[in-house]
Amino acid sequence: MVVVRVVRWWGVVSSALAPVLLIGGWTLAAALQPRPFNAVASTISSLAAVGAADRWVMTLALLAVGACDVVTGLALRPAALPGRLILIAGGMAGMLVAATPEPARGGSVQHAFWATAGFLALAVWPVGARRRGPLVPFGLRPAVAAVATGVLFGLLAWFGAELIMRGALIGLAERVLTGAQAAWPLAVVLTCLWDSEVANSGR
Repeated sequence: MVVVRVVRWWGVVSSALAPVLLIGGWTLAAALQPRPFNAVASTISSLAAVGAADRWVMTLALLAVGACDVVTGLALRPAALPGRLILIAGGMAGMLVAATPEPARGGSVQHAFWATAGFLALAVWPVGARRRGPLVPFGLRPAVAAVATGVLFGLLAWFGAELIMRGALIGLAERVLTGAQAAWPLAVVLTCLWDSEVANSGR
Protein backbone atom coordinates (compact mmCIF):
# COMPACT_ATOMS: atom_id res chain seq x y z
CA MET A 1 0.00 0.00 0.00
CA VAL A 2 1.28 3.47 -0.90
CA VAL A 3 0.59 5.94 1.89
CA VAL A 4 0.40 9.64 1.08
CA ARG A 5 2.36 11.33 3.86
CA VAL A 6 1.81 14.99 3.05
CA VAL A 7 -0.85 17.13 4.72
CA ARG A 8 -1.56 20.37 2.90
CA TRP A 9 -0.27 23.44 4.75
CA TRP A 10 -3.74 24.88 5.03
CA GLY A 11 -4.84 21.71 6.78
CA VAL A 12 -2.07 22.17 9.32
CA VAL A 13 -3.28 25.71 9.96
CA SER A 14 -6.94 24.68 10.26
CA SER A 15 -6.19 21.81 12.64
CA ALA A 16 -4.13 24.11 14.87
CA LEU A 17 -6.75 26.86 14.84
CA ALA A 18 -9.71 24.65 15.82
CA PRO A 19 -8.86 24.09 19.52
CA VAL A 20 -7.59 27.66 19.88
CA LEU A 21 -10.79 29.13 18.46
CA LEU A 22 -12.99 26.82 20.52
CA ILE A 23 -11.32 27.45 23.87
CA GLY A 24 -10.75 31.13 23.12
CA GLY A 25 -14.37 31.49 22.02
CA TRP A 26 -15.94 30.02 25.13
CA THR A 27 -13.49 31.90 27.38
CA LEU A 28 -14.18 35.28 25.78
CA ALA A 29 -17.93 34.68 25.55
CA ALA A 30 -18.09 33.76 29.24
CA ALA A 31 -16.10 36.86 30.19
CA LEU A 32 -18.57 39.08 28.30
CA GLN A 33 -21.60 37.85 30.25
CA PRO A 34 -23.02 40.52 32.58
CA ARG A 35 -23.33 37.97 35.39
CA PRO A 36 -20.71 35.46 36.57
CA PHE A 37 -20.80 32.46 34.25
CA ASN A 38 -20.36 28.97 35.70
CA ALA A 39 -18.44 27.06 33.03
CA VAL A 40 -18.60 23.84 35.06
CA ALA A 41 -22.38 23.74 35.21
CA SER A 42 -23.42 25.65 32.05
CA THR A 43 -23.11 24.50 28.45
CA ILE A 44 -21.28 26.14 25.59
CA SER A 45 -24.56 26.42 23.72
CA SER A 46 -25.96 28.69 26.41
CA LEU A 47 -23.31 31.27 25.45
CA ALA A 48 -24.71 31.32 21.90
CA ALA A 49 -28.38 31.00 22.87
CA VAL A 50 -30.94 33.61 21.93
CA GLY A 51 -30.82 36.35 24.56
CA ALA A 52 -27.25 35.65 25.71
CA ALA A 53 -25.00 38.69 25.94
CA ASP A 54 -22.69 39.03 22.92
CA ARG A 55 -23.88 35.67 21.63
CA TRP A 56 -22.17 36.39 18.33
CA VAL A 57 -18.81 35.54 19.91
CA MET A 58 -19.65 31.90 20.63
CA THR A 59 -21.70 31.61 17.44
CA LEU A 60 -18.76 32.79 15.36
CA ALA A 61 -16.40 30.48 17.24
CA LEU A 62 -18.62 27.45 16.57
CA LEU A 63 -18.89 28.35 12.89
CA ALA A 64 -15.12 28.78 12.63
CA VAL A 65 -14.33 25.51 14.40
CA GLY A 66 -16.75 23.63 12.16
CA ALA A 67 -15.15 25.22 9.09
CA CYS A 68 -11.70 24.23 10.40
CA ASP A 69 -12.82 20.60 10.67
CA VAL A 70 -14.07 20.69 7.08
CA VAL A 71 -10.78 22.15 5.84
CA THR A 72 -8.74 19.65 7.86
CA GLY A 73 -10.75 16.77 6.45
CA LEU A 74 -10.06 17.98 2.93
CA ALA A 75 -6.34 18.35 3.60
CA LEU A 76 -5.72 15.16 5.58
CA ARG A 77 -4.71 13.05 2.59
CA PRO A 78 -2.82 10.39 4.58
CA ALA A 79 -6.10 9.36 6.24
CA ALA A 80 -8.56 6.90 4.73
CA LEU A 81 -11.37 8.56 2.78
CA PRO A 82 -14.27 7.40 5.02
CA GLY A 83 -12.69 9.07 8.05
CA ARG A 84 -12.04 12.27 6.13
CA LEU A 85 -15.65 12.39 4.98
CA ILE A 86 -16.92 11.76 8.51
CA LEU A 87 -14.68 14.54 9.84
CA ILE A 88 -16.03 16.89 7.17
CA ALA A 89 -19.60 15.88 8.08
CA GLY A 90 -18.84 16.55 11.75
CA GLY A 91 -17.55 20.00 10.89
CA MET A 92 -20.65 20.79 8.85
CA ALA A 93 -22.85 19.60 11.71
CA GLY A 94 -20.95 21.93 14.03
CA MET A 95 -21.66 24.85 11.72
CA LEU A 96 -25.35 23.92 11.71
CA VAL A 97 -25.28 23.87 15.52
CA ALA A 98 -24.22 27.51 15.38
CA ALA A 99 -26.93 28.25 12.80
CA THR A 100 -29.68 26.76 15.01
CA PRO A 101 -29.16 28.34 18.44
CA GLU A 102 -31.07 27.35 21.52
CA PRO A 103 -34.01 29.63 22.41
CA ALA A 104 -33.93 31.82 25.48
CA ARG A 105 -36.05 29.22 27.29
CA GLY A 106 -36.49 25.54 26.63
CA GLY A 107 -34.67 23.48 24.04
CA SER A 108 -34.40 23.23 20.28
CA VAL A 109 -34.91 19.95 18.42
CA GLN A 110 -32.82 21.16 15.48
CA HIS A 111 -29.98 22.28 17.75
CA ALA A 112 -30.03 18.98 19.63
CA PHE A 113 -30.10 16.98 16.39
CA TRP A 114 -27.10 18.71 14.83
CA ALA A 115 -25.18 18.69 18.09
CA THR A 116 -25.73 14.94 18.46
CA ALA A 117 -24.75 14.32 14.84
CA GLY A 118 -21.62 16.39 15.27
CA PHE A 119 -20.58 14.72 18.51
CA LEU A 120 -21.05 11.25 17.01
CA ALA A 121 -19.19 12.07 13.80
CA LEU A 122 -16.24 13.62 15.62
CA ALA A 123 -16.05 10.59 17.91
CA VAL A 124 -16.12 7.94 15.17
CA TRP A 125 -13.96 9.56 12.49
CA PRO A 126 -10.62 8.27 13.88
CA VAL A 127 -11.70 4.66 13.22
CA GLY A 128 -12.89 5.59 9.75
CA ALA A 129 -9.55 7.27 9.01
CA ARG A 130 -7.34 4.36 10.06
CA ARG A 131 -4.96 2.66 7.69
CA ARG A 132 -2.90 -0.50 7.88
CA GLY A 133 0.74 -1.03 7.02
CA PRO A 134 4.25 -0.28 8.28
CA LEU A 135 4.35 3.17 6.68
CA VAL A 136 1.15 4.47 8.25
CA PRO A 137 1.56 7.56 10.51
CA PHE A 138 1.13 6.83 14.20
CA GLY A 139 -2.16 8.70 14.59
CA LEU A 140 -3.77 6.68 11.80
CA ARG A 141 -2.75 3.20 12.95
CA PRO A 142 -5.71 0.93 13.77
CA ALA A 143 -4.90 0.46 17.47
CA VAL A 144 -4.34 4.17 18.02
CA ALA A 145 -7.51 5.08 16.12
CA ALA A 146 -9.51 2.56 18.14
CA VAL A 147 -8.23 3.99 21.43
CA ALA A 148 -8.98 7.54 20.28
CA THR A 149 -12.54 6.64 19.32
CA GLY A 150 -13.00 4.73 22.57
CA VAL A 151 -11.87 7.70 24.64
CA LEU A 152 -14.04 10.13 22.68
CA PHE A 153 -17.09 7.88 23.05
CA GLY A 154 -16.36 7.59 26.77
CA LEU A 155 -16.34 11.37 27.08
CA LEU A 156 -19.53 11.55 25.01
CA ALA A 157 -21.18 9.04 27.35
CA TRP A 158 -20.16 11.17 30.34
CA PHE A 159 -21.65 14.27 28.76
CA GLY A 160 -24.81 12.40 27.84
CA ALA A 161 -25.19 11.11 31.39
CA GLU A 162 -24.78 14.63 32.75
CA LEU A 163 -27.48 15.88 30.39
CA ILE A 164 -29.92 13.10 31.24
CA MET A 165 -29.34 13.36 34.98
CA ARG A 166 -29.16 17.17 34.87
CA GLY A 167 -25.84 16.87 36.66
CA ALA A 168 -23.76 19.67 38.07
CA LEU A 169 -20.86 18.97 35.68
CA ILE A 170 -22.62 19.40 32.32
CA GLY A 171 -20.45 22.31 31.28
CA LEU A 172 -17.23 20.62 32.32
CA ALA A 173 -18.14 17.37 30.55
CA GLU A 174 -19.02 19.23 27.36
CA ARG A 175 -15.81 21.26 27.42
CA VAL A 176 -13.63 18.21 27.96
CA LEU A 177 -15.47 16.38 25.15
CA THR A 178 -15.40 19.21 22.62
CA GLY A 179 -11.83 20.11 23.53
CA ALA A 180 -10.69 16.52 22.90
CA GLN A 181 -12.63 16.35 19.65
CA ALA A 182 -11.05 19.60 18.47
CA ALA A 183 -7.55 18.50 19.49
CA TRP A 184 -7.48 15.01 17.95
CA PRO A 185 -7.34 16.15 14.29
CA LEU A 186 -4.34 18.31 15.23
CA ALA A 187 -2.70 15.32 16.92
CA VAL A 188 -3.18 13.22 13.78
CA VAL A 189 -1.82 15.98 11.56
CA LEU A 190 1.25 16.34 13.77
CA THR A 191 1.98 12.61 13.59
CA CYS A 192 1.67 12.79 9.80
CA LEU A 193 4.12 15.69 9.69
CA TRP A 194 6.54 13.88 11.98
CA ASP A 195 6.30 10.71 9.93
CA SER A 196 6.95 12.69 6.76
CA GLU A 197 10.02 14.36 8.28
CA VAL A 198 11.42 11.01 9.42
CA ALA A 199 10.84 9.50 5.99
CA ASN A 200 12.54 12.40 4.25
CA SER A 201 15.52 12.36 6.60
CA GLY A 202 16.01 8.66 5.94
CA ARG A 203 16.38 9.12 2.21
